[in-house]
Amino acid sequence: MKIDNYEDFQTALASLSDDEYREFTMRGVPCDRPFLGVRIPEIKRLIQKIPKEKIADFIKHEPIAIEEVLARGFLISRLPYDEMLKFFDSHIKLLDNWCTVDTFCASLKKTIKNHEADFLDRKVEKLLESKNEFAVRVGLVSLLDFYIKPDYIFLIFDRIESLKNRDEYYIKMAVAWLVAECFIKFPDETFGFLKTTELPKWTFNKAISKICDSFRVEKEVKDYLKTLRK
Repeated sequence: MKIDNYEDFQTALASLSDDEYREFTMRGVPCDRPFLGVRIPEIKRLIQKIPKEKIADFIKHEPIAIEEVLARGFLISRLPYDEMLKFFDSHIKLLDNWCTVDTFCASLKKTIKNHEADFLDRKVEKLLESKNEFAVRVGLVSLLDFYIKPDYIFLIFDRIESLKNRDEYYIKMAVAWLVAECFIKFPDETFGFLKTTELPKWTFNKAISKICDSFRVEKEVKDYLKTLRK
C-alpha cells in the first residue's frame, strides 16, 4: 500500500507508536520535539511505501515529532546524490540532538559513495566551521562514516585539531569517537596524533577511554594508552 500524502504518513507513523519505547527514548535523547515512540526499523519500513516521485513533496513539509525528522532524513538519503544535496542544508537546520545527527549521517552511506571528495569540499568542510554544535557534529560523524581511509586520515587529524577549542559536549564526544575509530583502523598514524595533539584533557582522555572500550584493541595496547592520559 502506497502513502501518497503527508497527512496519511503522519497517521501511519502515529499508529506505530509505543508508549514504553517513547519513555525509553526520551530518557536518552535530549530534544524539545515531541516523541511518538516509533522504532527506527519501523520508520524505515514505512517510508518505503512513499513513492520516489513523491519524496520531494514530503520533504517540503515541516516535521513536528522527532520521528518525522528521522523519516525526512531517510527520505533524503533515498535520492540520487545531486538531488540529495538540494535538501541537505535545510535538513541540517532541523538536527538538534545526537540521534537525528548520527542516524542521518549513517543513512547517507550509499548516497555518498563515489562522491566523497565532492561532498567533503561542498558540505563537510563548511559544517566543521559552523557555530552550531550539531552542524559540527554532522561534519565529524561524516568524517567517521565516510573518510577513515588512507587518503583522508591526516586531513581528519588536522580537522580534529582545528576544533580543539570547541567546548560543546556533543562536539567533544564526536571528536573522541572519531579518534577511537581512527585508532582502530590506523593505529600507527593515530598513535602519532595522540602524542602531539593539543586536544584538551577531557576530550583527549575520553578518546583514550573509547579506544580502550573496543574489543578490537589488544590489552597491552590499552595498558600503554592509559599511561598517556592527561
